[in-house]
Amino acid sequence: MGTHMKTTLDISDPLLEAAKALALREATTLRAVVEEGLRSVLARKQKQGPLRSRDASFKGRGLHPDFVARGGWSKLREAAYDEEDEP
Repeated sequence: MGTHMKTTLDISDPLLEAAKALALREATTLRAVVEEGLRSVLARKQKQGPLRSRDASFKGRGLHPDFVARGGWSKLREAAYDEEDEP
C-alpha cells in the first residue's frame, strides 16, 4: 500500500461513533473504514472532472443608438454609475 503517516483529524462525535460501529460490524479497523471512505470520495471527485461554467454569453445588437448619438461607451458608463457631466 505504500507509506503511512500519522495525522490528527477533528471529526464530529456522531460521525466517529457511526464509523466505529461500522468497523465493529464488519470486523475491520476504524483506519480501514476511514481510508475506504476517503478513497471513495477521491475516486468520485476525479470522475466528475473539472468544474465548468455554463456559457453566459448572449447575442446582442451592440450599443443602443441613444448612447451612440450621445457619446458612446463613456456616456453609457456615466449612466450606469450615475455620474453627471462635469463642466
